[in-house]
Amino acid sequence: MRCASACLVALAIAVPVFAQAGKPPVRKAPPAAPAAALKKVVPEITCPAPLGVGVKTKLSFCEVMAGRDPAGGLIIQIPPHKGPATLTFDLHNLHTYSEEQVKAHRAFARYTATIGVLTLDNTLISRAVVQNEFRAAGDLIDRVGGGAGAGGVKAVAPTGSESISVAIPEGELSVSLLGEKLAVERIDGPATYTQPGRPIAVVSNVMLEYRPGPPPKPAKAPVKKR
Repeated sequence: MRCASACLVALAIAVPVFAQAGKPPVRKAPPAAPAAALKKVVPEITCPAPLGVGVKTKLSFCEVMAGRDPAGGLIIQIPPHKGPATLTFDLHNLHTYSEEQVKAHRAFARYTATIGVLTLDNTLISRAVVQNEFRAAGDLIDRVGGGAGAGGVKAVAPTGSESISVAIPEGELSVSLLGEKLAVERIDGPATYTQPGRPIAVVSNVMLEYRPGPPPKPAKAPVKKR
């Protein structure tokens, strides 16, 4: 009896061991490749209407013109990216400065400029608005060099500033900034401008933050029929 009991105990211990030995080993999935680090760069820009460089800030200012064709706007190149890229820029109004009007207390102007951020196939991604009031020289962001005025500055200068941030969808490799509307209130009355080719706003300090992605696949050449 003692021998039979010992055999039963040994068999009970051996059964789980054999059962475990029959299971296939669990294979762990290979670790995912680490995501590429975010890059922040000054993107390549095509500015059809450069205003000039600020005397103090040394910023490059570009006018955003009213228009309907994205190909004629301010074009910003977007490198291949994984996920949305973040486009940032400062948006300003444009003021024609007059020392005489300032001294006569007649320089007041309230500006509201609206621009669109579009893909090159004319799809609207976002709108941006800047609004400010001008009363004196201190309301200017900077004076722009290259003019015939005193000190070699231009009469037109950026005023007001709004920090804009736009998410650019994955797959978009360029966007266009186009002016939509400029509303101005002056002492002599209000006015609204939408005519194509008219300056609507000014842009500076354009930056792009993105996670690098694979370059787009080249398009397949069409098969020629015989």
